[in-house]
Amino acid sequence: MQTRLAVLSLLLAPTLTFAADWPQFLGPTRDGHSPETGLKREWPKDGPPKLWEISVGSGFSGPVVVGGKVLLFHRVGDEEVLQCWDAADSKPLKPLWKVAAATGYVDDFRFDDGPRGTPAIVEGLVCSFGAEGRLTCVELETGKQVWQRDLAKDYPFSKGYFGVGTSPVVDRERVYVNVGSKGAGVIALDRKTGKDVWRASDDEASYSTPTLKEIEGKTWLVCFTRKGLLVLDPASGKVEHEMYFRARIQASVNAATPLVSNNQLFLTASYNTGAIVLEAGKDGWKTIWKNDDSMSCHYNTPVKVGSFLFGIHGRQEYGPELRCVEWATGKVRWTKRGFGCASLIAADGLLIAATETGELIVLEPSEQEYRERGRFQALERPDRGSRPANAVSIALSDGRLFVRDSKKLAAFDVKK
Repeated sequence: MQTRLAVLSLLLAPTLTFAADWPQFLGPTRDGHSPETGLKREWPKDGPPKLWEISVGSGFSGPVVVGGKVLLFHRVGDEEVLQCWDAADSKPLKPLWKVAAATGYVDDFRFDDGPRGTPAIVEGLVCSFGAEGRLTCVELETGKQVWQRDLAKDYPFSKGYFGVGTSPVVDRERVYVNVGSKGAGVIALDRKTGKDVWRASDDEASYSTPTLKEIEGKTWLVCFTRKGLLVLDPASGKVEHEMYFRARIQASVNAATPLVSNNQLFLTASYNTGAIVLEAGKDGWKTIWKNDDSMSCHYNTPVKVGSFLFGIHGRQEYGPELRCVEWATGKVRWTKRGFGCASLIAADGLLIAATETGELIVLEPSEQEYRERGRFQALERPDRGSRPANAVSIALSDGRLFVRDSKKLAAFDVKK
């Protein structure tokens, strides 16, 4: 059964890429997992070798890597810039192309800390979604624009607290976006032309990125909107299931991406909301467990390894902690206090964390206890008193770990 599920997962990965690619938010299967093997089991005190480092602009968008090219969507001055480099182990890094767009054409949409959505690359096309609602598709090889949509004008929506924060989801046919407009809460566009395919729901947009996963033998678009869970048919937009799941207070966000395992689905949010595991079956959806004690994630998406969840519990500003939680029951197996906010990925029997203070940490994903196998200061530590706001993100491709913050993008050799 596990082998069949692994094959299905690879078939559902929405891109034709190399096994080592990291083509979208949360990696090839949008769950924080990489198929890479042969990684270093422990890191020296000063960390694995640094291959290169370059200066970049602000933003929260993660790096993506396909076919030896690394791309970053960032803000430089008054422009949102999608930039591509040759990711070879050369110094200095070779720039290939960049595409820039002016920001702040409407005062209410001027967000000066950069884009939050991570680009998605599918079959030679790159889709990026800017903080002001500009959805752009360009060619991977050249950066030439294929199409562009100003979704803030086409489907007027509430700007939210930080502008647009979701990443686009792309398969071979369509681009899916949680826009958040009335009658167009979620939309699908043709991947090659940018033309509308369908619109669904009135749900406002969240800061969570949807995912495409198989549940009960069929592929579904699973969204965690501002209102809660929304499960849609990706071909038609027909709503299969919806459920209210959000904080009672308005000053809150839903940010973590839904996780799907077999026919079960995990959602989590902070602000006294908590987590829930649902199971889909012939008789509908039932709750397996739900509480606000196990795993309440503010921004980051947990990673499921085996039968356990590893994730950051608690509000970013209140000193969150790393936890291991049983998927089946919600039981907390262990807690590492003072860990702070971090982006997590899993590969080759390891967990890798990039903390908001610029550290990279490698862990053994044990359900018995916290087992650290190395850590080092990969990026400059923020000034005391500043609020990093969880800007550090990572990608793993071909034995190289890519990490960025609001100033630098760097690559490290983590292969044995």
